[in-house]
Amino acid sequence: MSSTPSSTPSSTNSGWAAGGTMFAGVVMVVTGIFSIIEGIVAIANDEVYQRIGAYTFKFDLTAWGWIHLIAGILVVAAGAAILKGWEAGRYAGIVLTSLYVILHFMWLPYQPLWSIIAIGLGVFVIWALCTDVPRATKH
Repeated sequence: MSSTPSSTPSSTNSGWAAGGTMFAGVVMVVTGIFSIIEGIVAIANDEVYQRIGAYTFKFDLTAWGWIHLIAGILVVAAGAAILKGWEAGRYAGIVLTSLYVILHFMWLPYQPLWSIIAIGLGVFVIWALCTDVPRATKH
């Protein structure tokens, strides 16, 4: 029998991605909650975070707080939509996590270790959401 190429990922890869999608939804909810807490802390007290060195992206910490608060709320909502199995949640998750990764790159001078961890988790979330085959198209 000849093997014909398929446009869908192999069953081995889609199994990883399907489990990864569930994990991605949980990670989005948890990191979104952390982002909400970061935002509230930055809004409430500017002196909690200290900048390490000079950096190009110099925003007021109150502005960073609002950015993290809003981003966190949106990421939690998208993560919950993914956990409910909504297709729109996957697309929103890809877009919001991409923005979340960029946000944490810009947040590096304030929390370097957490930003690097968040970037790594974000890349995994994007991979999982992009490689999983939607339930409606699985055979």
